[in-house]
Amino acid sequence: MSTDTAADNYSRISILKRVFSFAKPYRKKFYWSVFLAIFLAVIAPIRPLLIQITINDGLNDKTNSLSHFINGPGGFIIEITIIQILLLLIETVGRFVFTFSTASLGQSVVKDLRVSTFKKITTLNLSQFDKTPIGTLTTRTINDIESVNDIFSDGLIPIIADLLSIISVLTYMFMVSPVLTLVCMAPFPVMIIATYFFKEAVNKSFIRVRNAVAALNAFVQEHITGMSLVQAFAAEKREQKHFEDINTEHRNANVKAIFAYSVFFPIVELVSALSIGLLVWWAAKDSVGMEDAAAVRAGAVITSFILCLNLLFRPLRVIADKFNVLQMGMIAGERVFKVLDNPDVTEHTGTLGGEKNKPLPIKGSLEFNQVWFAYINEQFVLKDVSFTIEPGQTMAIVGHTGSGKTSIISLINRLYKINKGEVLIDGRNIEQYDIDFLRSRIGVVLQDVFLFGGSILDNVTLRNPEITREQVENAARLIGMDDFIRSLPGGYDYNVMERGATLSMGQRQLLSFIRALLYDPALLILDEATSSVDTESESLIQHAIDKLIAGRTSIVIAHRLSTIRKADKILVLDKGEVKEMGSHDELLRNKGFYYQLYQMQFAGEENGALL
Repeated sequence: MSTDTAADNYSRISILKRVFSFAKPYRKKFYWSVFLAIFLAVIAPIRPLLIQITINDGLNDKTNSLSHFINGPGGFIIEITIIQILLLLIETVGRFVFTFSTASLGQSVVKDLRVSTFKKITTLNLSQFDKTPIGTLTTRTINDIESVNDIFSDGLIPIIADLLSIISVLTYMFMVSPVLTLVCMAPFPVMIIATYFFKEAVNKSFIRVRNAVAALNAFVQEHITGMSLVQAFAAEKREQKHFEDINTEHRNANVKAIFAYSVFFPIVELVSALSIGLLVWWAAKDSVGMEDAAAVRAGAVITSFILCLNLLFRPLRVIADKFNVLQMGMIAGERVFKVLDNPDVTEHTGTLGGEKNKPLPIKGSLEFNQVWFAYINEQFVLKDVSFTIEPGQTMAIVGHTGSGKTSIISLINRLYKINKGEVLIDGRNIEQYDIDFLRSRIGVVLQDVFLFGGSILDNVTLRNPEITREQVENAARLIGMDDFIRSLPGGYDYNVMERGATLSMGQRQLLSFIRALLYDPALLILDEATSSVDTESESLIQHAIDKLIAGRTSIVIAHRLSTIRKADKILVLDKGEVKEMGSHDELLRNKGFYYQLYQMQFAGEENGALL
């Protein structure tokens, strides 16, 4: 065995162990499934044995009379028939319970594994979402985890049950007639070779299918989300062609698997027919010239062996397929565990303000101390950034697109980990704070407002049970949205649909202000929060914004001169570096970088008009 193969097998064994570790809370179901697998294997040869006894002892009865056989002392045929029926019922019930137990065990594991995976995804650093298509993570959470279920329902335990059944039947056949058993097994090398090639062919096809499914999910999710862009640029036909290419790959992979099945199952039927033919030929050859009693005994053996061969080929028909299911389940498990083992997570090491600590008041001072940050390797988007904001101050950040404005607010929330330097709130490094506490004290209103499918109430509270409907209504009145919300069907229970599709951009923006108000943050971040709001809507919320930022440390990324002028400080960025910092009037008097930016972007702006 090569080193690669050994390593691969070790990896698969490790994956299998890890999958079964999720079954520990369900030990009873697991042990019950294993017991039933052994029980069904043990009783498998009993029915052929009873048939043999029936023919052998019944027809060799001393009266040699069929009527005596049926109606004679003890009613032999009736007794055997009753035993057969009872055995059949026991086997049917046992197989039902076995199938249900393994499937139930698999679904229980899938439930826990899916919860663990989703929980892990919610803790991943945002850099992972920058690098990984959302459709791929969806595939891992839905399709791949569902394949892990097959390890239990159609994989390892059923394979063990089938192998035990095969061993049990073969043992009985060898005990009855070793020579006849070997004759029946003469075509089996063909079966073994066919099984190997079938397993390999289907395995390769299934891997292609899984990859194609992931590509399809990623493509469909991305393009449905960006459908407005596709239609705006009349790119429907080009994207349709791309989708057809991915879908064709998915079809071709499935067709190859279907071809393998189409070849394998006829081979199984052929080998089965050959085995039965050899059995009959050999037995007939040996029975020539036999006495009647010996001929009856030979016939009994042939009949029981034919039943045994059926019991052998029944699992052999599907065992190769089950091996593929097991293999694909392990491949899917490996993909899921890569998500679970992803080290790039938001660290929860800080404890300040956490549940185990006393409530910690946040005054709101903020300091960036020589901060360096890069999304990819050392391609820094922030370079040695330093500034300080005192509690209650408002700082505006201005700069060209790509200057690092949004990166600064992402670091405050610990959405990304800085490369060098430190960010401090109230003089403490933000990594010392409990992350849930930290984020609960920071209010964020983004330019691109995301709303989940569901009610307005759920969206603005984010299903926080501590926020009452009355608080929501008060915040809506402060923003000036209460009348509008009540005019909608269902009012605060109105379903905004996915991404807030039933609301305008301005209305979605106003809802995000309600959300920020409800959480009463010590530190407020407005990322171009009014850039998508028309002048009328802006005037509606301007008063509320003024009240919201009063007494709070605020960072405003704005493209409106009216907002910038009100700031206590203006931080001027260019290519990730701090160029200037000061008040609006001070920076204009200096006639530096801000003055040039002002001349290009703000000169001539009147009455808060859009840039």
